[in-house]
Amino acid sequence: MSCTIAIALKLPIYLDHHATTPVDERVLEAMLPYFSARFGNAASRSHSFGWEAERAVERARALVAALVGAATPTEIVFTSGATEADNLAVKGVAELHRERGGHIVTTGIEHTAVLDTCRQLERQGFAVTYLPVPPTGVVDAQAVRQAITDRTLLVSVMLANGEVGSIQPIAAIGSLTRERGVLLHCDAAQGLGHVPLGVREAGVDLCSLSAHKIYGPKGVGALYVRRSHPRVVLAPQIHGGGHELGLRSGTLNVPGIVGFGRACELMAEQGREEAARLAALRDGLVETITAALEDVRINGTMQPRLPGNANLSFACVEAEALIMALKDDVALSSGSACSSQSTEPSHVLRALGLDDAAAHSSIRFGLGRFTTEEEADHVAARVIAQVQRLRRMSPLYEMYRRGSGREPTAS
Repeated sequence: MSCTIAIALKLPIYLDHHATTPVDERVLEAMLPYFSARFGNAASRSHSFGWEAERAVERARALVAALVGAATPTEIVFTSGATEADNLAVKGVAELHRERGGHIVTTGIEHTAVLDTCRQLERQGFAVTYLPVPPTGVVDAQAVRQAITDRTLLVSVMLANGEVGSIQPIAAIGSLTRERGVLLHCDAAQGLGHVPLGVREAGVDLCSLSAHKIYGPKGVGALYVRRSHPRVVLAPQIHGGGHELGLRSGTLNVPGIVGFGRACELMAEQGREEAARLAALRDGLVETITAALEDVRINGTMQPRLPGNANLSFACVEAEALIMALKDDVALSSGSACSSQSTEPSHVLRALGLDDAAAHSSIRFGLGRFTTEEEADHVAARVIAQVQRLRRMSPLYEMYRRGSGREPTAS
């Protein structure tokens, strides 16, 4: 006689890992001493407390540098996060090198930290080209080539999109910017550790990073700044003390930086295996949902895509209504956490060609390190049940099906 023990799922299940990730216990363990016994200021160079903190920061700097393939740890400048790093990169280049030209090239699917920074520079007289992106969500490298002019200072293209998961051809773009002598900035906050990236081999000159997307703490990030071939020089955006080689003044967040370093170390050790597991789990989730439901659209290409990402539109189902119906079972979102207060459709989905109705019916699924197969199965079942329920309540869905030439069916 066999006995099967059912393990109750802990609800709600977290599937919003593109917004943030839980701190890995191993990361927290590394951080804790630097809140208490090892509390020194890394800029205090006259006693052991400061020396110990400085050593911890420099070890973390080396771990971050190793994960992105920097030539030396001194190419890593710690910041409060990827948003600050984006600002430092884009404004830092524009302000210091304006006499060489006033043109920037970016894409319509960048994070708002890049897009809003570019719009601010436009108000100051800079010209910005926002490249269109096809429905795949993957930027055409040749479009970048065509957009570059003799006045172009910087090209800024993200490594991976946090809404539709599309991975960009950074190495191909880097080859083009090298040919033209233009600097390349890459916002790698979403792709760090999940997507192989060697900044020097890819021709990246500036790269924004964030700890809280890779199971590290919030409030800490970094900017990779190439120091040779070419040496990149930036205008600092925060003044007062000359920390971080004068590029980012302010007392360093030692516990956060230690956590960032440990998170990078763990990604280097297990990132490839983790990506394969998440891709398989994600594919199973998508296949289960699309097999059970009609009129489901996958937004963006499935390859190349972030391993834990899926973005689905459910015809005639408001995303917010579905999220609320699922709130006791699963934590999901309809897009970037940085734009979740807006009632406007996602700028990323609009850039991919979705109309307002399709954009407002889109849900982002973000699986992560601690997501289990049982959790993914439960989420799929609950999504299917709630979509069917909401469609039964909607007269629009019957009209939609008749308009597509299909008779309504009972779910």
